[in-house]
Amino acid sequence: MLRILWLVPALPLLGVIINGILALFFERPLLLRKYYEDLEKGVHEEDSHGHGAEDHPLFHHWYRQLVSITGPSVVGAAFFVALVCVLILVKRPPHERVFQLDLFTWIQSGEFRTAFSLYLDPLSSVMILVVTGVGFLIHVYSVGYMAHEKGYARYFVYLNLFTFAMLVLVLASNYLLLFVGWEAVGLCSYLLIGYWYEKKSASDAGKKAFIVNRVGDFGFALGMFLLFWTVGSLNFSEVFPKALEMWEAGTLTPAVATAITLLLFVGATGKSAQIPLYVWLPDAMEGPTPVSALIHAATMVTAGVYMVARSNVLYLMSPTTLTVVAVIGGATALFAATIGVAQNDMKRVLAYSTVSQLGYMFLACGVGAFTAGIFHLMTHAFFKALLFLGSGSVMHALAGELDIRKMGGLKKYMPVTFWTFFLATLAISGIPGFSGFFSKDEILWRAFSSPFGGKVFWLLGTVAAFVTAFYMFRMVFLAFFGETRLSPELKEHVHESPKVMTVPLMILAVLSVVGGFVGIPPILGGSNRFEHFLEPVFEKGAELVPAAPHHFSHSLELGLMVLAVLVAAAGIYLAYHFYMKKPELPGKVAEKYPVLYDVVANKYYVDEIYHAIVVYPVYRFSVFLWEVFDVLVVDGIVNGVGRVLLGTGQAVRRLQTGVVHTYAVSLLIGAVILVGYLIFG
Repeated sequence: MLRILWLVPALPLLGVIINGILALFFERPLLLRKYYEDLEKGVHEEDSHGHGAEDHPLFHHWYRQLVSITGPSVVGAAFFVALVCVLILVKRPPHERVFQLDLFTWIQSGEFRTAFSLYLDPLSSVMILVVTGVGFLIHVYSVGYMAHEKGYARYFVYLNLFTFAMLVLVLASNYLLLFVGWEAVGLCSYLLIGYWYEKKSASDAGKKAFIVNRVGDFGFALGMFLLFWTVGSLNFSEVFPKALEMWEAGTLTPAVATAITLLLFVGATGKSAQIPLYVWLPDAMEGPTPVSALIHAATMVTAGVYMVARSNVLYLMSPTTLTVVAVIGGATALFAATIGVAQNDMKRVLAYSTVSQLGYMFLACGVGAFTAGIFHLMTHAFFKALLFLGSGSVMHALAGELDIRKMGGLKKYMPVTFWTFFLATLAISGIPGFSGFFSKDEILWRAFSSPFGGKVFWLLGTVAAFVTAFYMFRMVFLAFFGETRLSPELKEHVHESPKVMTVPLMILAVLSVVGGFVGIPPILGGSNRFEHFLEPVFEKGAELVPAAPHHFSHSLELGLMVLAVLVAAAGIYLAYHFYMKKPELPGKVAEKYPVLYDVVANKYYVDEIYHAIVVYPVYRFSVFLWEVFDVLVVDGIVNGVGRVLLGTGQAVRRLQTGVVHTYAVSLLIGAVILVGYLIFG
């Protein structure tokens, strides 16, 4: 029965084919016809997104209805198949929960063989359920949110293709196939972020995401090559057992393991937006809001976390790399959270929140708590997708407005959006009873108690939790509470979103509340079923974990849990004090510390620094290559060769006089010279 696993990635690919045909043969001709009709009439669209043209037959064409059905349906069907496969896998004994489906031989070169095969185990089970489940809700939401867009079929082609690529990534049975999915999601992110390619900001954001990810992917590729050179295989079923054998035999040294894992982690910092390669993700908000929810909450940005967790055996061989991962993760969690404090664009706040939460996941992986990292990956997918879709609902109600300073009082206009958004905010803040509480507390405790952890890592995570609660409730208070600051035009426009958008919000709200119950820790009377489910994936690496230097009591664990909750409550109270009780305080603080405020509000000028030390020098060097090296050297050599040949041809041409006796004299002289050489030479 598990052989139907191939349908999980195949169904979204089917959606790509169907919607691609509809886009090519129906949507594009209609768009061209509309364009020429508008040219003849002298009509100009209200904006580049297609709004204002809803009365045109284009927006009521039958193919759009077919796209609306096909796009979400194939992902929903993939989720159903994935659920069936996972349930079958769960019925097996814990140590037999591995299934590999070889579809065909992909590469055969000498002794090297790589198959296009799918690998289902507890870790990939969690990932495919998150990708298809949350992805399905986002596809349904997109039907309402993107209803009046011109490139409707094109949008769902990209969305289905992205889902297919992500499923290939998480189901791959070897690093090479994982890398194919890795690169494909990068391509799809470029297409989706730059979906409104008529806008320069959107096309620039797409290019930025693509280029920054290529930097990380270069490191990933080098790590993969070094791994193959060292172990002789890229298949998961061969790499990890052989690496352990070589480690025990001493042929795989800590230095080589560190080099491999650091190079792989370079790829993870790009894909999962960690310092220093996080700069692409905030700009990626230029894409449609459902894209932000899909790429930046549930799928693409979690690929790096998944890859590190999948490679846990290799990472546990290098405590140095684990320390680097934990430091980068903890620093990113706190750094990005502080930036979110001073942002006023709702989606940009959530973007930096995503960067911060990904830092939490890497902090967990860096202290060897891979299960806690994947647990937070799952719960984060629920509440962050809900937050992004909630911001899209606000945009839908306010004609695209995203500045929280211009909102206020939306609670009474948009009750469903408010309550779902509020529940997600409680979850991300780590309030007890919500999904984020269980996963975040697990990370903080492991950061404190793990042999690879320490008090510094726990402190980084705790301070980041305080800042997270503050900036999230700052956004909630400014957008949904208090007196409305909407303009008269927006007051008339504001309304609750249609059910096709609010129903996914309500489902995600339920998951944001109950999603953490699968990981209730023993200290609270649970058994952490999630950890037990993933245990077979990480048991091989567990042999490499040193014994904990200290034994910590349950009372200490409970005390740290209570302290983390109090810290989050303090962040919420501070936001209430600043933005509800005394709303004049933020302005006074900004006036008192103008330099600090400007630095944080301008994101520590990281983009400007990168532009000065990387982008501009590369640009100037490229101009030099174009205007000097290309013109003088490359063109000079090519043109010089042409001139030499032309001159030579002209010189030789003079020998061809066309006079017969001249040719006869030449032959005679040549014959005399030849005979003389033969006689006297």
